[in-house]
Amino acid sequence: MSILFESLVFGPITSRRLGKSLGINLMPEIGKICSFDCIYCECGWNPEKKNIGRLPKKEVFEKTLEERLIELKGTDEEPDSITFSGNGEPTLHPDFVEIIDITIRLRDKYIPNAKISVLTNGTMLHKKEIFDAISKVDNNIIKIDGGTYDTIRAINKPNVDFDLEKYIELLQQYKGELVVQTCFLRGEHNGVRIDNTSNEELKLWYEHIKKIAPRKTMIYAIERETPEKNLEKISLKELEMIAEPLRQLGYNVECYGK
Repeated sequence: MSILFESLVFGPITSRRLGKSLGINLMPEIGKICSFDCIYCECGWNPEKKNIGRLPKKEVFEKTLEERLIELKGTDEEPDSITFSGNGEPTLHPDFVEIIDITIRLRDKYIPNAKISVLTNGTMLHKKEIFDAISKVDNNIIKIDGGTYDTIRAINKPNVDFDLEKYIELLQQYKGELVVQTCFLRGEHNGVRIDNTSNEELKLWYEHIKKIAPRKTMIYAIERETPEKNLEKISLKELEMIAEPLRQLGYNVECYGK
């Protein structure tokens, strides 16, 4: 069973990382579009057919978000975060850059205390306009799910060119003004053992974090049902153990699990 968001603007929902989160889904309401096909994605596998529905127009987005912010302003449901996630990779929307500017303007007008958060797999950051747009938001939360390219390929199943070394260099250009997120897991996919918690993976992952030096690193375990059923949820205790070497070096690491 996959979770697909059927609204352009949804919630607020309670997020374990972002508090009361007003969700933004820039992908079609009836399916998923993503440059990764992660084995743990709550939205399920990417569809075989790309043409699964129209992307929302920026004018419709602006009207919908403004109406919802007016409704929420001053209420107990006023969001802590306006969060781009939804059914796939938000930066794939052709008007993403303008949509970020619209969101900032409407946030400042109606709910100035809310943060703007973007959960992204980073595959579009090589485009300067996307890189710069991501720089404008309060929480640019960018994925790195392993230490080696082989493990990242096994977990995230990218369907675009992905060069890990160049990716790390790109994230270094944020000069620490970013949040790195990593989902730790163990299991099997198509008969292949996958484990990004091994000593080899962690050693390289630590090196990536030290090179990038993000202001925050979020590490978490699977929470919901996943398309690949043969995956193990990592305990909060183990996540805390993974975080400890970085914390000893002064890095801010938050753990989310049970």
